[in-house]
Amino acid sequence: MPPLIFRKGLDLKEAVAGQLAADYHSAIVDRVKAEDFTFRSGRLTIHLAREFGFCYGVDRAVDYAYQARQRFQQRQVFLTGEIIHNPHVNDKLRAAGIRFLSDPGESVDRLGSDDVVILPAFGVSVQDMQRFDAIGCTLVDTTCGSVLNVWKNVRRYAEDGFTSIIHGKVHHEETQATASQTLKYPGGSYLVVLDKAEAAAVCDYIRHGGRREAFLERFGAASSPGFDPDVHLERIGLANQTTMLMSESLEIGEMFRVAMVDRWGEDALADHFRAFDTICSATQERQDAVVAMLKEQCLDLMVVVGGYNSSNTCNLANICAERVPTYHVAEPDCLVSERAIRHRPVTPPGSPRKAVAEITTAGWLPIDGPVTVGLTAGASTPNNIIGEVIERLERMTRK
Repeated sequence: MPPLIFRKGLDLKEAVAGQLAADYHSAIVDRVKAEDFTFRSGRLTIHLAREFGFCYGVDRAVDYAYQARQRFQQRQVFLTGEIIHNPHVNDKLRAAGIRFLSDPGESVDRLGSDDVVILPAFGVSVQDMQRFDAIGCTLVDTTCGSVLNVWKNVRRYAEDGFTSIIHGKVHHEETQATASQTLKYPGGSYLVVLDKAEAAAVCDYIRHGGRREAFLERFGAASSPGFDPDVHLERIGLANQTTMLMSESLEIGEMFRVAMVDRWGEDALADHFRAFDTICSATQERQDAVVAMLKEQCLDLMVVVGGYNSSNTCNLANICAERVPTYHVAEPDCLVSERAIRHRPVTPPGSPRKAVAEITTAGWLPIDGPVTVGLTAGASTPNNIIGEVIERLERMTRK
């Protein structure tokens, strides 16, 4: 008997609405939005981006997790890993009794058919789904619709004999899940490129060929099993991790299109190259909102709130850092005082694959005179966290 899968909630939305509001609502954020996304107090002015925080997909995923805990109170409920990249939200779910299979001491091997497993907004790989099917546990699928759209396109590429070129982070849960979709078809293949530098190296191979061994040494861990650049780069289709920097995804897509034209000619392009818009609308809206705010407002500094492992939050910080001093903070406690802030240094897109350690910076906030702060938050940051940041800024600048 196939496992029971809930993909449209568990009919308990109203039952958990009060708890969700208690955990994540912020009256001060509502007030700032009502006052043209501006907060003023004494010498402080805060401009809040017009699109920020929880997107629809994240809101839905968290809602489904709360519904699952409410529905299956007498059963063990697990998450495959972080439901979203926000430590505050994940800790709330742990406190509610939801166990994380990625935590020390937990294992898929210990699951039984009576257990409940929540699939995160990023989705899970085809292989993981097969394991859950074999166990027969109940599944609550919160995979974001934007991610499902990417999967549809890479499956189509694989069916038609095209290699999926995925702009993303090879170890990110979403990219791993997307890549696995290409392998559902015989001969399906993929290659993950992190940034324009990696894309340029692949484009150079498309145009001129090269040493196959050297290519695989560089991209072996980011490519499908048995990947052969002399074969699998002849027909390619573009996709991306939905939370990547929109402008970079578009630039990379154009780089590959031009390379394929150079290699095969304009007349043969349709036989060798495909591209579909797989950029998440919420990611794009949040990026567009900070670009608009940076153009419209004269800011002393920018605070970007969200998990350090959140791609969309890191990309918001990258956009802001090009124009104004920017501090990417994971939580309100990072605003230690008016003289010190803990934050993740902003690095250019794709520069290091390894995590960048948090640092403490002194003298980050002007201590005299008017100060204008821009504020935004990644798509996995709840309003209560944003509200606490506003309150801390207000206290620190109070006469």
